[in-house]
Parts: sequence; structure tokens; C-alpha cells
Amino acid sequence: METQALPEAGAGGEQAGSPPRRRRRRRRRMEEDQEEAVFREVVSFTAEPLPVRYYDKDTTQPISFYLSSLEELLAWTPSMEDNFNVALGPPAGRQPPLSSQRPRTLLCHDMMGGYLDDRFIQGSAAQSPYSFYHWQYIDIFVYFSHHTVTIPPVGWTNAAHRHGVSMLGTFITEWNEGGKLCEAFLAGDAPSYQAVADQLVRIAQFFRFDGWLINIENSLSLAAVGNTPPFLQYLTTQLHRQVPGGLVLWYDSVVRSGQLKWQDELNAHNSAFFDSCDGFFTNYNWQEEHLARMLGPAGARRADVYVGVDVFARGNVVGGGFHTDKSLELIRKHGFSAALFAPGWVYECLEKEHFFQNQDKFWSLLERYLPTHSICSLPFVTSFCLGMGARRICHGQEEKVGPWYHPGAQEVQPLFGEHRLGGDGRGWVKTHCCLADAWSGGSSLLIRGAIPPEVGHVAVRLFSLQVPVPPKLFLSLVYKLEGPTTVRVALELTTGDASNCHIGGISVLNETGTRHSPRPLRVPPTKLTRWASRCGRTLSRGWTQRCYEVNLRGCLLHDLFVSFSRPPGSQEEETFVCRLGEIQVVGASSLLSPLARVQAVTVSCVRWQRAALGPEGTPERLQLSCTLHWSFPLPQAHCFRIHCRTGTGPGSRGRALPGPEKPTLLGLAFTNQYRVVELSVDAARPGQDGRVQFLVQPVPQEGFVVPEAEWGRAVLLYSSPRRSGH
Repeated sequence: METQALPEAGAGGEQAGSPPRRRRRRRRRMEEDQEEAVFREVVSFTAEPLPVRYYDKDTTQPISFYLSSLEELLAWTPSMEDNFNVALGPPAGRQPPLSSQRPRTLLCHDMMGGYLDDRFIQGSAAQSPYSFYHWQYIDIFVYFSHHTVTIPPVGWTNAAHRHGVSMLGTFITEWNEGGKLCEAFLAGDAPSYQAVADQLVRIAQFFRFDGWLINIENSLSLAAVGNTPPFLQYLTTQLHRQVPGGLVLWYDSVVRSGQLKWQDELNAHNSAFFDSCDGFFTNYNWQEEHLARMLGPAGARRADVYVGVDVFARGNVVGGGFHTDKSLELIRKHGFSAALFAPGWVYECLEKEHFFQNQDKFWSLLERYLPTHSICSLPFVTSFCLGMGARRICHGQEEKVGPWYHPGAQEVQPLFGEHRLGGDGRGWVKTHCCLADAWSGGSSLLIRGAIPPEVGHVAVRLFSLQVPVPPKLFLSLVYKLEGPTTVRVALELTTGDASNCHIGGISVLNETGTRHSPRPLRVPPTKLTRWASRCGRTLSRGWTQRCYEVNLRGCLLHDLFVSFSRPPGSQEEETFVCRLGEIQVVGASSLLSPLARVQAVTVSCVRWQRAALGPEGTPERLQLSCTLHWSFPLPQAHCFRIHCRTGTGPGSRGRALPGPEKPTLLGLAFTNQYRVVELSVDAARPGQDGRVQFLVQPVPQEGFVVPEAEWGRAVLLYSSPRRSGH
């Protein structure tokens, strides 16, 4: 059944022939408040089944998907459901760029067939899911499965891009069926393989990921293998044209004769494939002599050779598991890039209750061989959320209790590790992710340490930014000290190119957001006022926010530290436990530009179900599912928070909002679309309308709270079907 939008906003539609003055008055009210389109539904329990590719058959939640055949690949065209799986934007700017010749680190994520709890685009209630958060150590993330066309789940793509990491899908053929598939598009003429390449490019471009790992693990006829380099070359060229920074990598499998014969190195048998694309991913059973032999064939493209390391240590490998560092030591010795296959080993094979400790141990053992990259774009905002938790918290206020998992909600993660201070080694600092408390999301960054008497303060490097600093910069730190302590907490910055860098002054903003500006601003600083509204205050549940205004000229912001200092005169060892809830680094210009409004919120694809009967005498309940869509410039959005209010009663087409004043949070969206699933509402009484108001709250890149009056909104009015004979 179609959902109909009524012609007037807020108060519903008008009768034909209404006085012109009345119409004008309603239009003015619509502009002053916020446009609220009204949609009408007559409840019906007959609906077309949802397409199983896009919706989970058990929960009806939107899911990420794959394509299982050549026919599905060639037939794919974008649909409305595909929009759920579109990433928020391209990878964040980074230094060094991926195109530099510094050896890179690729992570190939292969876990239990793929598309597990991470397939739920809007998140799930998974308990103890897998989480990856050492993003600053890697450059490329490949989502791998054994389906023909593996399209990365959008949550992973958003998390990778937020950290400046490129995301690749996988195109794989295997066994006899894979051989037949390859013959169908590679053994013929150029238009056949070009059609496949064009579709792979369209898919990457539409879903906003960055390219493909091509994995042909079946033998090829001479005709098919002869067309493979031209196929790779055409795919690479087209991808570069359509996807900035796009990559095509080839996996070491087939050789130029068409045989399936893993080489464990780049050599004359497979170099034609390497020469036709952006990089070569070797098989895993190499020894140091293989690396030495590759120096010649790799030539100046040594960084484009990704030496495979199976973390499960299957076969004749140098090292895997907690000995993966042995493999990386040799790879870096010869100047190659590394491809870590299935580092989810720490989750699959070790105790789940010790996952975070094992994950941190695994990556700390590799740290010396993993050069980090810097995120070089402002605003820079993070709450350290892992995209999971035991409860959901917003600005210190608990919103929902219960486990949740949403990879796309992961915030930018810092450098983790343990640091020993000089001297006798009594001083130390450790950083961990922690699910026990949060300022926003489901987790915070826990920093524990000890400052010995001979040390005045310790600073922990959290982020490398490498970003040119605007003339005026605003910084914010939200933190909480646990237990009795006199240690003081502050943010510290380092700047590059000190010869040209001038620091004009640093001011602390107080709780009223007072600005130290030599002249009044011509643009009312609405966004700045909101951003600084909590500065200097002790907030709920023991959190504190400190804000700073920094005037700079000609500077490059290099590193971001948090420092801990002992009080003056203290002669004792000072221990501390500190939680970081949020860090913000925002240029003044972005706080002075106007904020876009969420517009044109629509309600469509409505489905109704009868809820389970409650105790006798309780009102009948229904379950409502529908799709919300709205308009908003995505580059300005960090995410969207989706809320609702429900109620029934006479006069519900008016503006009164029955039910609780505070709206109920439904979930998060990272695109201009959200699927409401099985929302429990009261059945409409005879002659009365049921009413659901949906609200779309934009969360700007700068991280401040947009007041409810400026949220997007739409109302769904629903009524029971009229019974025959009345």
C-alpha cells in the first residue's frame, strides 16, 4: 500500500476552498518551525515479502550482501535498498599518501565465511563480537569471503575510511565452477571481460569503497589466461578514472601457462599480472630466499608487492600467531609491503573473554614493523567508541541498556600500547580501550600510569595528525579521573616546521564559552556557542570538559598528546587512572559556517504486523516497519541519530504530541536512509488516528549537539481499516 504525503506540514492537509489567509498563516508556521511532512496509512497486514538479498529473513533488518554468480554481477543495477550499504564518504586525508613508496601494511579480513554480525547495516545486539581498532598500523583493509563478488559491509568501509584506510572487496573464482565462470568472460572477446570489469567499477563507485582483490584460484585455458592481463589492465584503468585512489591487487595463484600453481613469490611466471594492476599479493609459504629473488622482478615497485602472512600459520610459513613478527621482520628487511591474512585468529582461536588483551598483545608484538600514518583533515573529533558496548551513552547520559554492535559507529582510534619512562623504569603509562564507561557511544580510552618522584609529568602520544593549522583553532578534552588523585590532565600539541610557525596565544575557554577575539564576528557564532557550551564544567557522572583556543600562523599540527603532571611540591610517586571520553580539534572557520538542515523527510515501504497479545485488558499493539529517507549534505555529517514519538487519540492530526516529551532513540544512520524495524505502537482506535513522529538528528562533523527544533521530522498517521457494513 502506498504512503501518501498530505499537502500541509505540521497541522495536516487543508480542505479544498480554505480561505487564502489561513493557508498563508500555516505556511509561515511551517517555515518558522521545521518542515514536518505528514503521511497517511490505513493499516494492512498484507505486504510483499522483502527481498532476501537486502533484508535479513529473521529480523527484517537491512543487511550487507554479496553476489554469487557472474549472472548476478552482470545483472546488478542500483536500487533504493542498495542505498543502505553506501559509505559516508571517501577515506580521510592521510600522510604519507597511499601512493608513496613507503612499504605498506594490508589486512585481509577472513573470518568464518564473512557476513557475520557485521552484515547488519544498522547494528545488532551481538554479545562479544570481533572488533578491530589498530587502524593506524594498516593502510589497506580487504574484506574477504568465498562468494564470487564480496562487497564489503558498509560498517567496515565507514570505519576504515574514518581512519584514512582504503577498503577493497574481493572477486574470487574457485574449483570447477570457478573455471567455468572464468571461461565465460575471459576466453572470449574484449567486450566480455570489459563488461565484468565495468560492473566491478560501478559497484565500487556506487558503494564508495576503493577497489578489488582479484583471486583466480582455478586453472585457465590458454585463451582465458591470455586475456587476463588485458582484463586487469582495463579494470585498473577504469577504476582509477572513476574511484580516486582506487586499487586493483592480484593474488598469487594462476601462472601465465594457465595452471593453478602458487609461486609464493613474484617471478617470471606471474609478473605479467603484476605489470597489469596496482599490486601483487603473494601466497604464504615463502622463505627468505623467495624475498631475495623478488628484488629483481619487483624493481622500483617493491612497495606494490604485498608478501602474504597467514596468521593461522598453516603450511610451511616463517611465523604466525604470536610469532607473526618473525615474518614481518624478514619482509621489512627486504623492503616489501606486508599482507596479514586473517589476524582475527586472536578472536577465533583464543578465549573470547580475553580478546582485548590478546588483540593488544598481537599488535604490540608487530608494532616496530608497522609504520603508522597520520590523519590530516579537520575537524578531528573522537569519543574513542569501538562501535560496541554494554550500553549506549550520549554526552554522559545513559540512553539504552543492553549489548550493541555497530562497526560503522566506531570512532577514530588512537595509538595503543605501554610506555616505560626513563631512569629506573618505575614510571609507566598504559592505554587500553574500555567498555566499562563512556562519554559517548559504548567505550572510552583508559589510561593508567605511575609518575616517579624524579619526573614532573608524562605525555602520551595519541594521534599523529600532520594537518596545516588554520589561524584559529579550538580544542576540547572530556576526561574523568578515577579515585583520589592530585594529578592534573591537559592536552598538548606539537607543531612541525617550527621556523615558520608562530603561536600567538593559548586561551582557556570558560563555562560560558567566552571568546578572546579582538573584534566582533560578522557571522553570529551559533555553532561555536553550541560547541563551547559545556567548556570548563564538571559534567554528569564525574566527567570534566576543558576547552582551549589557540592562535597560530604558518604551523603544521604534528602530534596530539594528553599529559599528566604531578602537583607542585609532590615528592611521592603519583599513580593515576584516567578515562578519556572525547577529544575535539576544530578550526574556527568550520564553526562559523552555517549548518545545513535535514530536509524532505519521507516515510515509505510501510509494513504492519500484529504484536503478541499482552495481558487481558491491555490495548492491542502493532509492529510498524518503514523506511525513512531525507536530504542532507553527507560531507557535513558525522552520522544521524533517529528518534520517534508515538501516541493515539482524538485530534491527533493537530500538533499536540502525546506520549513522553523526550523522544525515543531508535538507532544511528550513516547515510540519508534508515529502516525502522518492528517499532511497537498502539493500534488506532475506531474513528481515531494513531500517530508516530520520526525525528532525524544530524550530528555534525564538529561534534556539537543540534537542538531538537532543528531536526528533520515527519509524521505518520495511521488508522484501522473500515469494516464493511458501517
